[in-house]
Amino acid sequence: MSTELLTFIAMVAVFLLGCFLAKLPVSISMVLSAIAGSLVGGQGIALRHMVEGMFSYVDTILVIATAMIFMKVIQESGALDAISSVIIERFHKMPALMLCLIMLIIMFPGMITGSSTASVLSAGSIMAPVLMMMGVPMLETASILAMGGILGMIAPPTNIPAMIIGAGIDIPYSGFELPLALLTFPLAALFVLMLGYKYVKKMNYVEVQAKLNTDSRKKFGLKVYIPLVLAIVLMVLTKVVPAFSIGMPLVFLISAAVGCFTGYKINLLKVAKDSVNSVLPVMGILMGVGMFIQIMTLTGVRGLIVTSCLSLPEWGRYIAMSVSMPLFGAVSSFGSASVLGVPFLLSFLAKEEIIVAAALSLIASLGDMMPPTALAGIFAAQVVGMEKYTPVLKKCLLPCLIVIIWAILFIVFANTLEPFIILG
Repeated sequence: MSTELLTFIAMVAVFLLGCFLAKLPVSISMVLSAIAGSLVGGQGIALRHMVEGMFSYVDTILVIATAMIFMKVIQESGALDAISSVIIERFHKMPALMLCLIMLIIMFPGMITGSSTASVLSAGSIMAPVLMMMGVPMLETASILAMGGILGMIAPPTNIPAMIIGAGIDIPYSGFELPLALLTFPLAALFVLMLGYKYVKKMNYVEVQAKLNTDSRKKFGLKVYIPLVLAIVLMVLTKVVPAFSIGMPLVFLISAAVGCFTGYKINLLKVAKDSVNSVLPVMGILMGVGMFIQIMTLTGVRGLIVTSCLSLPEWGRYIAMSVSMPLFGAVSSFGSASVLGVPFLLSFLAKEEIIVAAALSLIASLGDMMPPTALAGIFAAQVVGMEKYTPVLKKCLLPCLIVIIWAILFIVFANTLEPFIILG
């Protein structure tokens, strides 16, 4: 047995023991597995490399923290309540369109934070009672939240797995917007209609209308939407006018600051503290993933995985990534993107890299549905009041299979699609 394989086995074993036997947080388990890998690989305790790895995703961590602050501000200001009530009032006679717009609201926090958990716990917790008031059963509501969270974390503008995969072979996070939109928004429409349409078309609008929260709209009018409009404008300017590029963290902070004056009174310091606390586990996982990957690279384990992926026939690579990336994503979808996404991208270098990286990020996202961590599924079940997550997983098996097939189709036809969906 090679030293690299032995090191990899040791790292995985320590991680699993830490997570499932010692019940340690995923981030701490990753740190311990990195230390174990460094020792078994003959590098001692490679402190410099572990610290360097810990800061590998500092840019991504800044995006997550500031985006969550912005998300909390527009939630506390009443903007999310205003948007959801407007959608139901204006589109209740068009249930299919209304459901698609509700799904977009559920996805929105994930779209700006890159976290499925943010979608489920913020917009999901607001829209879950609305969906159930409209007649959607508890299980189907939880399934909509879970799939909305997963697709939201992959949809543009912020896709952390795609950032991680791209960083692995020095692809800048640019030009991903349209491929990611085509990968996620059609699936979002399909899943919400598949799970909820037959119930919503029988909705009693009078009962639902009485339960809608329209206070923020009546009190503040159109100005409650200003932070959202400002964030979108700044994002567009950053893309269209390169000289104006101020970075996503600053976009979110400026919009959050403006949001303190457009709706209900907000204590920005308290909101910021609560927001950062809520995403600390995600940021900790990213630090652990960076350390884990750095030690894998140092000891040659990453090279072993890359060569193993490259040696597979093309049909074998499709099967391997369809199974291994979601399963490894049960540890962390970010870890799956880095450990497996980068080697699989290297094995498809003959195809358009941006489309392949975007599709691989979509497959990696399914890790948030895989037990035992299953962040999107477990939180979705909790939000609607279900005791067990297992029924949600069973209900989402078909959507998850569709996600894998859809992503593989994009990879297979990446070169054919390139002229149509890669801009610039």
